[in-house]
Amino acid sequence: MSNPSFGLPVGRGLLYLTVAGAAWGTAGAAASLVYRASDVGAVTLSFWRCAAGLVLLLAGRLLRRGPRPAVVEPLGRKVVKAVATGLGLAVFQTAYFAAVAATGLAVATVVTLGAGPVLIALGARFALGERLGRAGAAAVAGALAGLAVLTLGSGGATVRPSGVLLALASAAGYSAMTLLTRWWGRHGGADSSGTTVWAFAVTSLCLLPFALADGLVPHTAHPARVLWLLVYIAAIPTALAYVLYFAGAAVVRSATVSVIMLLEPVSAAVLAVTLLGEHLTAATVAGTLLMLGSVGGLAAAEARDARRTEGEPALA
Repeated sequence: MSNPSFGLPVGRGLLYLTVAGAAWGTAGAAASLVYRASDVGAVTLSFWRCAAGLVLLLAGRLLRRGPRPAVVEPLGRKVVKAVATGLGLAVFQTAYFAAVAATGLAVATVVTLGAGPVLIALGARFALGERLGRAGAAAVAGALAGLAVLTLGSGGATVRPSGVLLALASAAGYSAMTLLTRWWGRHGGADSSGTTVWAFAVTSLCLLPFALADGLVPHTAHPARVLWLLVYIAAIPTALAYVLYFAGAAVVRSATVSVIMLLEPVSAAVLAVTLLGEHLTAATVAGTLLMLGSVGGLAAAEARDARRTEGEPALA
């Protein structure tokens, strides 16, 4: 099955999202290593991620001599998409990096990507007309309980409330970005790489004044290491991952997108423990399992409902 606007089979969209989710999971670990090696702030790191990613995307478009998109969008729609997606991306990335700095990689990633699907379900109910139902209500309750256990059960040693709030703000930006991408995909799409380029341009412009105030050039005793990490962040979990994400999210159901993107907290948590030496307490593990279990149950219920009403495959 494929989306008529993009001509992208749903199966390929699922593969794109899988690769994007795994790549996103490495961004927080790289950011933690940057924090350890320099005095760079979250806003500056987010700016360089977007600005360098934008350069790589533009270079890729110049090198790629493919056919023009089948659907040519009006200029006004392009501007609206760029501004809305760019703002959502700015909140998503900057708040996430700030949460990593405040409360650690594992918790920041799990809260962001765990709360995101719940917010998506609520937004889809009111913006896209998708029924929340009992499974949705149970997922919201379960996710809130998981967040409470995660925040209160750690005694403040691992999880800081300020970091959790930043992660929830990041989840709100991520959810808005996902819902808008899905809505535009249902109402006629365009070149996903073009959407990504314009979104990154808007995000870079939004973050530039704050990055200038924060200090664009970090102070570090290891410039080569910091530069390599910034290039990696811009190339893999940014330029590559976001092109794949926007293409896949436009043709795959929002609930399924949420499930696949849970690959990020899984891979990030593994990296946090194995590479960064972070420790997961019993309360952190319990809250994480409760939150992700609630989200997984919601996505499974929505996938079954889609299969009954639309005749789509379970993951489409």
